[in-house]
Amino acid sequence: MLFRFEAMPQAQEAKLSSRINRPFVRRSASRTTSRALWTAAILAGFAILCPASNAQTAATPTSAKTAAPAHKHAAPDAAPSAPVKTIGNHNAPITMEVFSDYQCPSCGNFYETTLRAMISDYVANGKVYLVHHDFPLQMHTYSGQAARWANAAAMIGQFQDVDAALFDNQAKWTADGDLEKYIAGALSPANFKRVQGILKGCTAPAPTSKMDRSLPQAEPGCPVDPYIIQDIVLGNAVPVQATPTFVIHYKGQAYPASSGIITWPILKQFFDTLLSQ
Repeated sequence: MLFRFEAMPQAQEAKLSSRINRPFVRRSASRTTSRALWTAAILAGFAILCPASNAQTAATPTSAKTAAPAHKHAAPDAAPSAPVKTIGNHNAPITMEVFSDYQCPSCGNFYETTLRAMISDYVANGKVYLVHHDFPLQMHTYSGQAARWANAAAMIGQFQDVDAALFDNQAKWTADGDLEKYIAGALSPANFKRVQGILKGCTAPAPTSKMDRSLPQAEPGCPVDPYIIQDIVLGNAVPVQATPTFVIHYKGQAYPASSGIITWPILKQFFDTLLSQ
């Protein structure tokens, strides 16, 4: 869902945590070349922006395993570590950072129609490195809790399966907030039990982004909340004004952020233009 903040005060400069998998490169006018602006303008021109008030949640296709694993799965007895919410090879020439909300209909559409094909094609072939950032919106009742489940799964190397399960079943769990059965269906019983264990201290409402850009508080007993808040800090620095928002990096250049839905054929064409330079 495209969500535009009504209050837009200037975001404070925020230190980006060293725990982030790949540093976010902020836009700089001095570094943005005319070619970057031209290509970014083309990309933005293809984005389909949908009004938030008219967005509808639609059923998504049946879940299917994607071709490119995020990384080797952790051993069942491995201790939980920092969540790895990336898919592909970090040495790929293109990095695509996506700020997303699991309850956002446009984010679900973007995953099903664009990211799934990209993962099985350019991510699997080492051309694109996909980085997921959580940006749960305050207006969505279950988005913060869904982000908690995704981060807990990412702590044990199971992010990609849970990420897909949340988007594939978005129309179902957003109706009543029953996330657990879809997470359980994406994981082995042993790994589901591990994820439940990570979240056992997460009883208060999950953190979400705020319209006034103020930061939510982490629940002291919830180990995943700091990572969600870290992503919100990154999103506020962009600034994310709608979900999904994505930023593309190539040869040290961070292209201006784009919001909305872009089809895989058009995005692929843009990637091919970058790779030919």
